[in-house]
Amino acid sequence: MQEKDVEEEFISKTKRKAEADAQQLVGKKLIELTKDQINKLKLEERLHDAVMEAKRLTANGAIRRQLQYIGRLMRDTDIEPIEEQLARWEGKNSEENARFHLLERWRDRLIDESPEPQSDALQEFLTTYPNADVQLIRTLCRNAHKERSNNKPPKNTRELFKLLRETTEAAQQQANNS
Repeated sequence: MQEKDVEEEFISKTKRKAEADAQQLVGKKLIELTKDQINKLKLEERLHDAVMEAKRLTANGAIRRQLQYIGRLMRDTDIEPIEEQLARWEGKNSEENARFHLLERWRDRLIDESPEPQSDALQEFLTTYPNADVQLIRTLCRNAHKERSNNKPPKNTRELFKLLRETTEAAQQQANNS
């Protein structure tokens, strides 16, 4: 019976090395986070200080050594919650990028169809977001269309994007509150 317990406790050197590499990879992701994100993770003090020190370093050798140190500290830390939070943040970035691209497509469609008074894109947008400021959208689309045709800086294009973002965020907030 004791031999079985010894067998279960034995971890191969290859497996330990793989675990250490995984911990170092998580440490590398931690270094790439902003200070606010690091603080939200509520890391133990020594690990938090080590990550902040690594962010300060500039020499590659020093960063590599600090990563090894972070990996060593993470042996005593449950890294599952950290990995879960990192995955959520990475997923949120993907979600943000998708939302950003959707807004770009709306903006481009609205500008391209702006000479028409009742464009399909505008009607679709208003159907999806009924609280949108129709007059302001039409004005910005018309001005952005003129800017494009005259090769002028895209001031109104940026303003339209900002308005679309604010409109969609307000609709999202309203949906979340309901």
